[in-house]
Amino acid sequence: MDAFMQAAIEEARLGLAEGGIPIGSVLVHEGRIIGRGHNRRVQRGSAILHGEMDALENAGRLSAAVYRASVIYTTLSPCAMCSGTVLLYGVPKVVIGENTTFMGEELLLRSRGVEVVVLQDETCRALMAEFIAAKPALWNEDIGELPAF
Repeated sequence: MDAFMQAAIEEARLGLAEGGIPIGSVLVHEGRIIGRGHNRRVQRGSAILHGEMDALENAGRLSAAVYRASVIYTTLSPCAMCSGTVLLYGVPKVVIGENTTFMGEELLLRSRGVEVVVLQDETCRALMAEFIAAKPALWNEDIGELPAF
């Protein structure tokens, strides 16, 4: 398995161990992890700390040139908020662990020129399946059950 996806999975496991949702992410620049994160909505009482957002936050302020030469790895397909942030900062590539549990804004990313790679990794899928089976209400609190408009 790719070392960067493995690092994202480690982040997801950290989130689960902390009582949160097991979604992890890493931001990679020039072959080096510059930001790590995991979903901390539960742990921090946050409305926005998804895995990708946490990884970007933990990378700190970076120049546009760094973002435009980076790759973000995430264990689950990114939601509209996280995809919008990828677009805002011009990250050119997203590597996704799996999108069967949740299909995020992959079409939007692709339509804006972002390279999207979906691995359908069984470890990522199993983490989410076990979590959702154990805590369906917590999953549905966030993006698991979107309201009809």
